[in-house]
Amino acid sequence: MNVIFALTGTGEQLLEMVSTDVAGLLAAVQGESVTFPFGNYQYDFHALDHYEENGAYRQELVIYLK
Repeated sequence: MNVIFALTGTGEQLLEMVSTDVAGLLAAVQGESVTFPFGNYQYDFHALDHYEENGAYRQELVIYLK
């Protein structure tokens, strides 16, 4: 599944990746902090979006950080 990390306040996209372990990823980001090479953030909430692309329905997990 496509996973996007975004900032809650601005909507700025920090990282886009593909993961097959969405439950594990959500459990990991809900810890004390999420660390990227360019900064530390805290989990705020997440949303599962569905959209159509080239006639196929897809899902995307957006993880919002503060």
